[in-house]
Amino acid sequence: MALDPRLLAILCCPADHENAPCRGDLEEREDGLLCGKCGRLYPIEEGIPVMLVDRAVGTR
Repeated sequence: MALDPRLLAILCCPADHENAPCRGDLEEREDGLLCGKCGRLYPIEEGIPVMLVDRAVGTR
C-alpha cells in the first residue's frame, strides 16, 4: 500500500548526520522509507511510517 504523496512530501529524516540534523528526503520503498542523505531505512507498519531513529535500519 502506497503512502499518501502529501504525507511523504512533509516527512523527513529525524536522525542526526555528521553532527547536524539530517532532514533528508525520504523515498518510499517496498521495505520502508529510505533517507537519501544518511541511508537509514524507516519501517512502515500497517501503513504507518515508524519515524523513530532507534527503529531505523542501516546507514551509509
